[in-house]
Amino acid sequence: MDEKAQVSAELLIITAAIIAVAIILITQLQHTAEKGKNTLAEKSDKVFNEIENIT
Repeated sequence: MDEKAQVSAELLIITAAIIAVAIILITQLQHTAEKGKNTLAEKSDKVFNEIENIT
């Protein structure tokens, strides 16, 4: 019975570690997406301003 408990505890620790890594990666991806969104918005504004200046 102790062997099953040991395997279960190890599995729980591994699962918790995988979830923690996934949360970190998701947070990083959200931060990167936010920066990309802001950069795209700035570039789009510049392009539209240039188009307005042409006409």
